[in-house]
Amino acid sequence: MNKDELKGNWNQLKGNVRKQWGKLTDSDVEEASGDRDILVGKLQERYGIAKAEAEKQVDSLRA
Repeated sequence: MNKDELKGNWNQLKGNVRKQWGKLTDSDVEEASGDRDILVGKLQERYGIAKAEAEKQVDSLRA
């Protein structure tokens, strides 16, 4: 999912983000607010994964 898709569909995707990545806090999700780079960074931080893996997971996210 590219940056524009993520930003445009953020309201629909928030629930899936919370479900898929339970370690993200509500604050993390709100801070990301559709910004792919912030979401990738939060995934790296909370799950201790590499940037490439976090990007891959975000890219596979669907509404």
